[in-house]
Amino acid sequence: MSASPVKAQTEVQPEQTHFVQGLGLWSATAIVIGSMIGSGIFIVSAEISRGVQSPALLIAAWLITMVMTIIGALSYGELAAMMPKAGGQYVYLRESLGPLWGFLYGWTLFLVIQTGTIAAVGVAFGKFLGVFFPSVSSTHWLVNMGHVPALSVHIPGGVMVLGNMDIGLNTANLVAIVVILILTLVNLFGVKFGAFVQDIFTAAKTAALLGLVLLGLFFARSHEAIAANFGANWHNFWQNSGFHTLHAVQVGVGGPMTYVGIFTILAVVQVGSLFSADAWNNVTFTAGEVKNPKRNLPLSLILGTGLVLTLYVLANFVYLMALPLHGDPEGTTVLARGIQYAQDDRVGTAVLEEIFHSAGAKLMAAAILLSTFGCVNGMILAGARVYYAMSKDGLFFNAIGKLHPRYKTPFTSLIVQAGWSCLLCLSGSYGQLLDFTMFAALLFYIATIGGLFVLRFKRPNAERPYKALGYPVLPALYIVMAAWICIVLLRYKPQYTWPGLIIVLLGVPAYLLWSRRSRQFVQSQ
Repeated sequence: MSASPVKAQTEVQPEQTHFVQGLGLWSATAIVIGSMIGSGIFIVSAEISRGVQSPALLIAAWLITMVMTIIGALSYGELAAMMPKAGGQYVYLRESLGPLWGFLYGWTLFLVIQTGTIAAVGVAFGKFLGVFFPSVSSTHWLVNMGHVPALSVHIPGGVMVLGNMDIGLNTANLVAIVVILILTLVNLFGVKFGAFVQDIFTAAKTAALLGLVLLGLFFARSHEAIAANFGANWHNFWQNSGFHTLHAVQVGVGGPMTYVGIFTILAVVQVGSLFSADAWNNVTFTAGEVKNPKRNLPLSLILGTGLVLTLYVLANFVYLMALPLHGDPEGTTVLARGIQYAQDDRVGTAVLEEIFHSAGAKLMAAAILLSTFGCVNGMILAGARVYYAMSKDGLFFNAIGKLHPRYKTPFTSLIVQAGWSCLLCLSGSYGQLLDFTMFAALLFYIATIGGLFVLRFKRPNAERPYKALGYPVLPALYIVMAAWICIVLLRYKPQYTWPGLIIVLLGVPAYLLWSRRSRQFVQSQ
């Protein structure tokens, strides 16, 4: 990779930008928290519980996510303090493994991970706004451009189903587009303004999640649920969690049912919990705008991930104290449906309905509106910095590497990101794209933490204001755990893994094209 024409060097160069360092420790931590907390924590526990069939394994799934995410944050802290540059993870991959790896990450981030999440969370905002305004709905079409029929594609280990979606403008995705455009405009007017909005909504959504935990602990406790999920001496808590217990898993779409052990089923269900905790690394994208980044970046990563994951684990204990794990999909009451079959998987809503009855749905909808709005803002603010860094390396359109002359924001990058996110809202494909992202994201997390070992070897004397706690044991543990999850997903969920892998690999010819253009540009100067 050393022969690449890309402007990445073997040593980190000073930041060639004039970003305004307007993010203090709280604002940086708010980006971590705000990017993590969306709607997932209120929903995905239903799907996890259907997979594990055990209260103990439901909690174990979230504890594994907690351990992995905090280890990742501890490891990224060293890289962030060592290279406090705009672009974050893109820069770490570029400097440790070479510009191709950095480009593949940025390519996947732009096509799927960041923009797809912005679109999906924006549409989720629209759907929950429909609780208050019924005319806002994904079925209320303004312009229906047509239906894309389902297409079954055979892939190694199973079948992938593409399509089966409507394309056009409905009131839910119209709201999503408006939210994306408004928040993009907010972030055009300087990082301090965008951070101010992020601070407000992060505080509100954190308070809402904490409120769910406290209300659930004191007012939603159900004797029926506690007896079913815990029993005498916590006997029921450990049901179906033994090392010799087998769990049913369907291989792919329409594939055969097979039975797997505890470590395999926990890896299978990690897609939901890891996705709910993802985007914690977004703060590293804004490193060029963080005050005292060598201190504040590692600290914000540790504080933010620690707080969010603690609340996530507590929220799941609340679910278990309010609702039976096992339920009846045809049940007519919240308790009868349980966690597994909560209406539309909205477990958080079911808990509040136990306290506030019909008003509970509106209270949870309000909490999710706060969460999703803040999540979209954080991802818009952070993501544009990666494409900016790619452009500065000659690996994206030149205009994206320019800052607004007054506000010092990557305005073109923000606009391009908003445009692609809005197109994904209209396409209806964002949901399928998100199915592919967790596997791809895990690959890049493995590569980035692997890069920590490479940099320790290549640059032993480089300045490291913060060194990863537990190195080399904890980073190695993360790589082993993440690699195991990837292997299991390749085997049992090929419909999620192969498409994500294909999207990443398509970046190789794109990289060759961009690097060639970069070479021609350099030679012409």
